[in-house]
Amino acid sequence: MIESNRQKKIAGVLQQDLANVLQNKLREAGQSGILISVSKVSVTTDLSIAKVYVSVFPSTNASQITQELNGIKPKIKHEIAQLTKHQLRRMPELTFYNDDSLDYIEKIEDAVKGEKNPIQDPDLRPKRRKS
Repeated sequence: MIESNRQKKIAGVLQQDLANVLQNKLREAGQSGILISVSKVSVTTDLSIAKVYVSVFPSTNASQITQELNGIKPKIKHEIAQLTKHQLRRMPELTFYNDDSLDYIEKIEDAVKGEKNPIQDPDLRPKRRKS
């Protein structure tokens, strides 16, 4: 489905403000050595739900941090609502997802470079499920 200009503008505003708020939350929590970025925000057509894709480095902590973010959604939503109160009438519900596209790209680069060849080492290939 094609996004409208309104959806794109709201997603851009939310992405920028969420990045700032999440970085501040990490600093307050004392999490050193963890980098978090908002890679994409997509908003539904009725502007009621926003899916936030978060990229975490190192990726070993990604699922844990995504769960924690979903746990403190109301606090984050309140802070974003305060920042965007003159731009948005209604704050959409936030749902955080882990963006693992960087890991996927890294696996492709390793395969192209020949460091980890899935043809020579079949253990690198994902196992097929029998249906």
